[in-house]
Amino acid sequence: MADLKQESLEYHSQPRPGKLSVELTKSAATAKDLSLAYSPGVAVPVLEIAKNNDLAYKYTGKGNLVAVITNGTAILGLGNKGALASKPVMEGKSLLFKRFAGIDSFDIEVDTLNTASLIETVRNISVTFGGINLEDIKSPECFEVEEKLIEMCDIPVFHDDQHGTAIVTAAGLLNALEIANKKLSSVKIVCCGAGAAAINGVKLLISLGAEKSNIMMVDSKGIVHKERKDLNEQKSAFAVETNLRTLEDAVKDSDVFIGLSGADLLSADALKSMAKDPIVFACANPNPEISPDLAHATRSDVIIATGRSDYPNQVNNVLAFPFIFRGALDVRASRINEEMKIAVVHALSALAKLPVPKDVCEAYGIDSLEFGRDYILPKPVDKRLITAIPDAVAKAAIESGVARLPYPKNYPLKDINSIF
Repeated sequence: MADLKQESLEYHSQPRPGKLSVELTKSAATAKDLSLAYSPGVAVPVLEIAKNNDLAYKYTGKGNLVAVITNGTAILGLGNKGALASKPVMEGKSLLFKRFAGIDSFDIEVDTLNTASLIETVRNISVTFGGINLEDIKSPECFEVEEKLIEMCDIPVFHDDQHGTAIVTAAGLLNALEIANKKLSSVKIVCCGAGAAAINGVKLLISLGAEKSNIMMVDSKGIVHKERKDLNEQKSAFAVETNLRTLEDAVKDSDVFIGLSGADLLSADALKSMAKDPIVFACANPNPEISPDLAHATRSDVIIATGRSDYPNQVNNVLAFPFIFRGALDVRASRINEEMKIAVVHALSALAKLPVPKDVCEAYGIDSLEFGRDYILPKPVDKRLITAIPDAVAKAAIESGVARLPYPKNYPLKDINSIF
């Protein structure tokens, strides 16, 4: 841990502070260049955009620019550490946008705990961007922030904490269920955690065919049931009629455990009580609800995924958000809707079933990978993500009526270099 701390601090500070810089996309070598870049030449596109705002996509970088915005109230698993402390995380998110999808990004930390103020700030600056990625805003305020900004803005607004984990988990779950020869419509699902990711994960599973009556949500006070008087609006929507009260009660005979909560909350005994071929998504970071080592020692038939990169089946949001925005930006979508999210779920699920390229295996120091209990999700370094996911998003946006451009001529993308 000491080595990691020092390595991290050196990484973020050397050879220059931070992880981002601004680069020029036009020549600025001559007096003529400068006169075109700024005064007097810049007046020409200004007047064109004033007449037709859509021309901002032609004459500026708006169409490939995403804002990564937070108020720092739910930073990773660290809680509310303040807006400024969130900056390394937001820079990291911007780095991922550029690395995986060629998207330019500014990180914006808004120093306010007032929800209305945060919403107004983001709305007022939204004209600058082609899309907005909300990040690390605590629940339940995050629901209101995203919902209102979607209504106010004519560009995609996406709170990755709510939807990214939900999408990747759903893709992995569909594959795990196929391996276990079970159907989403009939399995009993327990969701340990009732925050933003959990609530939206459950909603997405229902959209994909899960029965709401087969889902039980558990928070820090136990099962979310109808007799509780302490539930917010989001939790109340998933309250069930039951005499059961504890996580252990809920898990007994269940087929699927989805953990979006805290370390070591699923005991070996609880895992033993689950149905045949149990599926466990233990996504708490850095320490999952149950370690894969303990899970496999407890049950030989378990299929387990975590949020960690040092175990198989990593649930990693980077499999989704950069590519979702790539597809949305390229058809100039006005929003990221349910149809687009579902399209990503199926695209990720399908990609995991294809033969894995040699370079992906080499990146993980293994000889081979194939669809099965230890490989239910693509790896983040799989270059085919830039082909499969934006393509699915673009098509879904067009089919659902939120795209303002036709299917791009350069689609499906061959690699990141084919974007421009």
